[in-house]
Amino acid sequence: MRVEKIASNKVRIFISYEDLASRGIDREDMWQNGKKVQELFWDMMEVAYSEVGFEIVGPIAVETFTMPSEGVVVIVTQVPSLPVHGSEQDVVETDEAGPDPFGAFVFAFIDFDDVVHVAESLMRFGPMHCSLYHYKGVYHLYFDDASIDENVYEAVWAVLQEFGELVQVTRAVLDEYGKLIVDQQAIDVLNRWFAR
Repeated sequence: MRVEKIASNKVRIFISYEDLASRGIDREDMWQNGKKVQELFWDMMEVAYSEVGFEIVGPIAVETFTMPSEGVVVIVTQVPSLPVHGSEQDVVETDEAGPDPFGAFVFAFIDFDDVVHVAESLMRFGPMHCSLYHYKGVYHLYFDDASIDENVYEAVWAVLQEFGELVQVTRAVLDEYGKLIVDQQAIDVLNRWFAR
């Protein structure tokens, strides 16, 4: 078992087929929620905590996929609590300037390739208002969550969390100090120009 911390809220764990066999788990068992698999998961979390300091606090997302000869890869992401979609809640205080209403959120991406991957993945969820900024050397996608269909809201967040990180920065700050690259139609424009 090998653990890599790939972000402050995300670890990747490699488990060889030999490791699985020694626990009496075969490849097909990994897709079941049996007792042995649950025990393996908690063992992985212990190793992740002891080796890289990754601790589960609150909700997590778990992705698992197999590599034909090497074994199984498990990615565990600490998930921030989802805002209530379309709700009229109090504003969120940010570190940087004024507050933003809960009707919007921003994800940051270090790599432009990650922004392109996100845009490709989000196309299947239908149109949504999303603006692309460059600010402090990082790409930011600003979403108006009222434009996201309620039925796909959690799936959209899952895609965003796979590639980026939720940040508390307001549109006012992005407009004032960042560079607007694409307004409102960022997903469409990115797919038109950069999709593979």
